[in-house]
Amino acid sequence: MQPPRAYPSQELFSRFWRSYLRPHLPLMLLAFGLMALEGSTLGLLAYMIEPLFDRVFAPGGSSALIWVGGAILGLFLVRAVTSVLGRWLLARVNQTAAGAMQADLVRHLLTLDAGFFQVNAPGQLIERVQGDTMAAQGAATLVIGGVGRDLVSLLGLFTVAILIDPFWTAAALIGAPLLLLPAVALRRYIRRKTLHMREQAGLRATRLDEIFHGIQAVKLNRMEQYQASRFRTIVDRIIRAEVKSALGRAAMPGLVDVVTGIGFFAVLMLGGREVANGSRTTGEFMAFFTAMALTFQPIRRLGDLAGLWHVAGASLERIFTLFDTRTSSTRPASSRAHPAPGAPEIRFEDVRFTYPDRPVLDGLTFTAEAGKVTALVGSSGAGKSTVFQLISALIEPQAGRIFIGGVDVTGLSLFDQRALLASVSQDAALFDETLRENLLLGRTDLDEARLAAALSDAEVSGFVAAMPQGLETPAGPRGSALSGGQRQRIAIARALLADAPVLLLDEATSALDTRTEAAVSAALARAQSGRTTLVIAHRLSTVKGADKILVLDHGRLVEEGTHDALLAKGGLYAQLHQAQLRD
Repeated sequence: MQPPRAYPSQELFSRFWRSYLRPHLPLMLLAFGLMALEGSTLGLLAYMIEPLFDRVFAPGGSSALIWVGGAILGLFLVRAVTSVLGRWLLARVNQTAAGAMQADLVRHLLTLDAGFFQVNAPGQLIERVQGDTMAAQGAATLVIGGVGRDLVSLLGLFTVAILIDPFWTAAALIGAPLLLLPAVALRRYIRRKTLHMREQAGLRATRLDEIFHGIQAVKLNRMEQYQASRFRTIVDRIIRAEVKSALGRAAMPGLVDVVTGIGFFAVLMLGGREVANGSRTTGEFMAFFTAMALTFQPIRRLGDLAGLWHVAGASLERIFTLFDTRTSSTRPASSRAHPAPGAPEIRFEDVRFTYPDRPVLDGLTFTAEAGKVTALVGSSGAGKSTVFQLISALIEPQAGRIFIGGVDVTGLSLFDQRALLASVSQDAALFDETLRENLLLGRTDLDEARLAAALSDAEVSGFVAAMPQGLETPAGPRGSALSGGQRQRIAIARALLADAPVLLLDEATSALDTRTEAAVSAALARAQSGRTTLVIAHRLSTVKGADKILVLDHGRLVEEGTHDALLAKGGLYAQLHQAQLRD
């Protein structure tokens, strides 16, 4: 994997805007306009306080009662309509953009190679796709809406205040400089605590994934209390981080309250004397006081939005870290050459591969002839599964070359190389879908006759017919509604349906009983006709009929030949065979 480069916050938000918010600019401008209109009503409401006190409440002021009262009622009606419509539009933008970000992130993750998923737990990735995208998107749209409403409210209210008396306004803002240093410190504190909380949320999702997918092992090993305790520890960390982050976010509005209180006190001392000596009217003072009082909530909300903006920044940093992770594969997007139609020859030339903790393949060279069955045997760790992963392009060789049908795989796209393969492994991977979906895997070009033939050949028809819903029966999470043998037969039927010239079998009948194994082995033998087949086997009795057997030891080819020839040779294969006979 190529490590992502670091982005400053400004660039993160710029990229976020270009990719996910700018496409919704018309709706956002409309929402911004509606919320700005909502915000402007506060300034007008404060402005109406002066005629309310100086005209309506003055002797003979009943004539002004209707128009002043009607104006105030109209302002509240406008505020109600614009508030509902503005929030609805922002919610629409938020959900649409968050959905697009989630889809893009999943699409990108699916392009990364197997090494990425070996070091990134599913729960962590799920939390980034779900939690981080919603946190970033929701906070960002809240900030945009808050700016549209609360900033306009403040501008309107301060305009009214300045028009009444600029000296009173200056007195009201006397404590504002006190916010500068605490605001900077709080921004860093909130970001740090939010990043910690998001990391712990990923651990929580990972722990849940492990518990629920391993529920049988949890119960059989009496680990309920242990797993619950581990989960509780993670939850406690999240609670502490969230509480500290909430404290940081709440501190900013609290500081605003202090500054506002200082301002109110200064205005009361200055303006109260002027009203008392008759140089200013009660209406003017009440209008000014109302304007200043109404700034209280917008300033508090803007202070809170600053904290939300830092929350969004922390989530965006985690999201774009994933977006900037690139696969180490150098494969072309489209193949430069294609193997000829029909069963291809597969050839390894001095292939080497090393995991971070151990070497696996050490200059492996062999040829699997076209249309023949080649078996790979050897002790655990000999490199058999790594060979399958290389053929499937789940990993890339670190040295040496692999040819399929005479074409160097480095010139094949990943899609085209995998299209050449059908595989059945000892861990039959089924999705939480119907049996039909697990068989077709989204294909629409298979008719019922071909599907029925594959079900029959894989010995699936019998148990499917006994199910009330037939092929529409849900397989359950990871195929848990089926037995191990049933899951493996579904996987075999899926391979039979694949029109691929190479068949990879990794202990394909290991979960079957003796009678079913014999029937499925016959079906697999029919499936091998016209295909190049590679088989991994631990039970040597299952590969007696292979055209060639390759014996691996510590990543090197030490023997090759037929079953009888290798037994006669008396080497490692014969020793493995003799050991299995004793067992």
